[in-house]
Amino acid sequence: MGGPEAVASEISWLNALHDIEGISLINPVPTIRGTFVTKITDLNGVGWTVISTKYVEGTVLEDLENPAPYYETIGEWAAKFHEQSRTWSKPYGFTRFNWDLSNMVGPAPRWGRWENANLTDEEKQLCDTALWKAMDVVMKVPRTNETWGLIHADLRPSNVIRGNDGRLTVIDFDDAGYSWYLYDYASSLSFIEHEPYAPDLAKAWVKGYQRVAGSFTDEELRIMSALSMIRRMQMLGWTTSHREDALPDGLAAQQAPGSVMCAKNYLEDPLWLLH
Repeated sequence: MGGPEAVASEISWLNALHDIEGISLINPVPTIRGTFVTKITDLNGVGWTVISTKYVEGTVLEDLENPAPYYETIGEWAAKFHEQSRTWSKPYGFTRFNWDLSNMVGPAPRWGRWENANLTDEEKQLCDTALWKAMDVVMKVPRTNETWGLIHADLRPSNVIRGNDGRLTVIDFDDAGYSWYLYDYASSLSFIEHEPYAPDLAKAWVKGYQRVAGSFTDEELRIMSALSMIRRMQMLGWTTSHREDALPDGLAAQQAPGSVMCAKNYLEDPLWLLH
């Protein structure tokens, strides 16, 4: 989560995003002391720093049989977040971390090394080749106001709640930081790129995003697809440092073989998820 300044910055951006019309977000609420952040001690005596927010009734999209109908909305909202981020004047002292390549898949990434996952030498080599091909694309992208800024960075089905009235609410801004805007596309497909339905989700996200921001260029589609390959390997690293039950049943076990499949597909056709 970061220090107090990073948490205060997270809340200030979240509050600013509430001004966007047609978007529903989790609401920070002050504790009795007037702060938005407090410490809670669990039954084992471990203290956890938590942000106080209003309770959101409903079901996370991850628990639905088919989240595809909501992906157009997720894409649309990502585009609106990006519009806001490009023009927002950040308050004094605002600080959030970066999601650059070293933090994703470098020698000491934020969530664990994908190289420690359960892969054969041959599989590791294949993933490494695909990863370098993707990084070669992303490393050449200039960081401008158009391409790089503050993003949610984890806008996926486990962080979107559907209320009983069908209304969606975005939660969990813990990972919000600076990165390529198109990384929000990659993060929306986290853990599920290998699933047969993933291309439908990818295309729905693109359709929703383009409704707000206009058509993607061929170059942007290449960059998004490269970031998706990188995100896949980043999240394979995540599985090496998180418990299996942090993901829905059986999904953790599919991460290593699924990543190999994604790497193969990416090497054959970088835009495979969009076809």
